[in-house]
Amino acid sequence: MYLHIGEEVMVRASKIIAILDRRLLQSDWKESLPEVADKSIKNISKHDIKSIVITEENIYLSPLASTTLKKRMDTSMEELLF
Repeated sequence: MYLHIGEEVMVRASKIIAILDRRLLQSDWKESLPEVADKSIKNISKHDIKSIVITEENIYLSPLASTTLKKRMDTSMEELLF
């Protein structure tokens, strides 16, 4: 299963480690999360960054809200079960 995270970018759901709300993080969020320091950061947002999607390989700065991404993930999981 893949999750559309904005701007025509899709990531494999099984590779997602975390989806974080950008507003809840400090401005120096990269220093707050040292375990992500070695990952490639991909800014896919043309405007405001609303969430940060951390995968096994990359960090995506997404224009979609974390709540939107959660709903998409939940909906996709429901479709798989039925």
